[in-house]
Amino acid sequence: MTDTHILVINSGSSSLKFSVYDMRGEREIAAGKIEHIGEDGAGPVDHRAALAQALAGIADRDAIVAVGHRVVHGGERFLAPARMDAAALAELARFDALAPLHNPANRLGIALGMELLPGRTHVAVFDTAFHHSLPPAATHYAVPAQWRARGVRRYGFHGTSHRYVSREAARMLGKTATETNLISLHLGNGCSVTAVRGGLSVDTSMGMTPLEGLVMGTRPGDIDAGALLHLLREGMDPRELDEALHHHSGLRGLCGENDMRAVHALAATGNADAALALEMYCYRARKYLGAYGAVLGRVDALVFTAGIGEHDADIRARVLAGLEWFGVRLDAERNRACRGQRAMAIHAPSSRVAILVIPTNEELEIAREVIALLEPRATPGNAPARATHRRRSDP
Repeated sequence: MTDTHILVINSGSSSLKFSVYDMRGEREIAAGKIEHIGEDGAGPVDHRAALAQALAGIADRDAIVAVGHRVVHGGERFLAPARMDAAALAELARFDALAPLHNPANRLGIALGMELLPGRTHVAVFDTAFHHSLPPAATHYAVPAQWRARGVRRYGFHGTSHRYVSREAARMLGKTATETNLISLHLGNGCSVTAVRGGLSVDTSMGMTPLEGLVMGTRPGDIDAGALLHLLREGMDPRELDEALHHHSGLRGLCGENDMRAVHALAATGNADAALALEMYCYRARKYLGAYGAVLGRVDALVFTAGIGEHDADIRARVLAGLEWFGVRLDAERNRACRGQRAMAIHAPSSRVAILVIPTNEELEIAREVIALLEPRATPGNAPARATHRRRSDP
């Protein structure tokens, strides 16, 4: 392949992010984010105008050979990156109900990309695909067979991020991915933790939707389904319940703030609600670390990534507090010095388990997956990791 430029598009409900990579050196050569789409003159009138604006700013557009599109949910149909055409797009629409905040906008980005960049290969890369390797015991809920037949199961999310950092962690440890067991914590506004054995996801905290698992910025994570049934019986409208679970729970529900920096500031004033929010956030993450340690048996590394995981030394220290029995010993000075600018080990010399902070790069991972689909011998992650740019897009 003479030209190796890959365009990566992440089309959201009111924003569009893009990157262009020259895959000969995994070098990012263009990137941008267009916001406030369709918001009364604050930004482009629609997604078509936004993508046209993005493409106009790419100097060597003719060198783009393929386009990778981030898609949050692939359901049970899309288990790996897939070439997109009209038929595939129509089938993808079946899963809008499983990720209503993300998939419709993701599909729109693909359709517009195919219109504005004809003659290129368009590839959808799914957040759920990395978790296709979950064993049945981790995949299924203990519910009636009729529900399971309707797709009620664990899918998992943030897969592109977990895949990227698991490969980078193996490199830092001097191992191959297949030799490495680790637990990856993607801590941003959306949060998830994944147990990775030999490069494969074997359990993950998010479930059928991105609501399950860890405490998040505006989502509750694990909650008794009976509590939701109680609210419905008490007369709460399902749409009101949906809004509360997606936008008014988590840190925001506990203390009124969903930005972790604001939660820290509020806690520093002595606010008891903010202090509880921090305690619950870290307790839930620590509980999952213990559970996934039991799942894996041997843990080579714990990996922190995404906005909070990469930049918040206090949260990392709180999450790891009391895990010495697990073989985890944090180097407090290295932890304080680590602010996410580069991949860094922050464990003490006596720690049996490596503790790594690795900036995620979902866009580069998507570009690698596109190349692997176009050139099957180009296994993603084989090339040295050179790019230091990173983008985040939490489901």
